[in-house]
Amino acid sequence: MEKRIFTPLTEQVIEELRAGDKVLLNGYIYTARDAAHKRMVEAISRGEMPPFDMKGQVIYYVGPTPPKPGQVIGSAGPTTAIRMDKYVEPLLKLGLKGMIGKGYRSPQVKELLKEYKAVYFAAVGGVAVLLAKSIKSSEVIAYEDLGTEAIRRLYVEDFPVIVANDIYGGDVFEEGRRKFARIDI
Repeated sequence: MEKRIFTPLTEQVIEELRAGDKVLLNGYIYTARDAAHKRMVEAISRGEMPPFDMKGQVIYYVGPTPPKPGQVIGSAGPTTAIRMDKYVEPLLKLGLKGMIGKGYRSPQVKELLKEYKAVYFAAVGGVAVLLAKSIKSSEVIAYEDLGTEAIRRLYVEDFPVIVANDIYGGDVFEEGRRKFARIDI
């Protein structure tokens, strides 16, 4: 059974999520990859605010391709999350509650998720065109000079993700490795 949740995320919603839960995400989310994260964190370190209010928000690690005529967005598959790990804490301190990417997170980020009550969602790589169908609007809101890595505000409906890391230390990747290790081949 899938859980349908809406942004901005509240602590109550986050407390109900467990690693392995299938989620349909609805509402506004923001895109950012390496270059945008670097700029945001540099701005924060100078005492400036990032280009959007982080409270309760979700960042999708994606650099979508340009849309074809009649499309809202082009291909929009997740990028590897661990590359953003060094930028996570300043954003969590400002109220960020969710991140979407592919692959595992570092032990440090998993501890930060517990400390700041946030979750990491995994999106399936390789199905970028299908994921884009859940994106109903897209607008560049900052760092337009970064091209595909500009920060976008997306409106999503039933965007499919899996809770990879929860606030209780649950880790869908570790659980999968443990299950596989018990299989006799």
